[in-house]
Amino acid sequence: MSARSIFGMIMNVSRIIQELESLGMRIEVGDDFSLYRYYRNSCSGRGGLYPIFDTASSFIDETNGFWICGFNDDDELVHTQAVRLLDLTKMSLGKHLDIHRHKYITPDTTPDPDLTFYQGPEALKMVTGKVGYCGDFWLPSRGLGGPRSQGATGLLSRLLFEVLQRTWQPDFVFALVPKQLAAKGAHLRYGYSHCEPGRWIGPDRQVTDEDYLIWMNANDINNILARDVRSLCRTDQVSSVHMSVTSINSTG
Repeated sequence: MSARSIFGMIMNVSRIIQELESLGMRIEVGDDFSLYRYYRNSCSGRGGLYPIFDTASSFIDETNGFWICGFNDDDELVHTQAVRLLDLTKMSLGKHLDIHRHKYITPDTTPDPDLTFYQGPEALKMVTGKVGYCGDFWLPSRGLGGPRSQGATGLLSRLLFEVLQRTWQPDFVFALVPKQLAAKGAHLRYGYSHCEPGRWIGPDRQVTDEDYLIWMNANDINNILARDVRSLCRTDQVSSVHMSVTSINSTG
């Protein structure tokens, strides 16, 4: 990466941090997933941490992952997201999900995870190489309702892409989002260029869950990062992050 690119990344990250701080959100970026697990477990009303980001189930450290957390003025956790680098140089994303499906299946959605597989997206065949998996994106359903609607989601995703690109320069990046979020344009709010419907098929060929695959290739990522960072629109009605926190979760 050139000096000009590095400087551009620094300026973009600084602006994002300033925008989020103006809402009362303090950002922390780390790669200690034992600490991340502690943060997640301290947040009531949420489902458990998916195995792919859980040190109790997977090997993940500074070599293949990092996380971003946001805290309000009372040091309450109000945002999470994490990314893991996958080495898919010798297999497709579809094959990876077949082998490691237990790490991606939403708990209690299928009668038999051993016989449940993800199908549908054409991108499962083409996504290979250095691949970033982004998941565990969460904002509270109250308190951040105003900022979320005015662009906080996009800024937080952009922050992850900035750090991800500088750290690993992946060939692809992807996430899985529930059908109901995809129908509302989740991939656009998160900044992804592509969205394909996908389904988890259970032991009796039944649909056990519907997760859409959202993804970008290296060119898509570079195009996203070449855009100016958008400022949040502020009104007197914007909710502050110190308000009460009620959780909502996305896949992973």
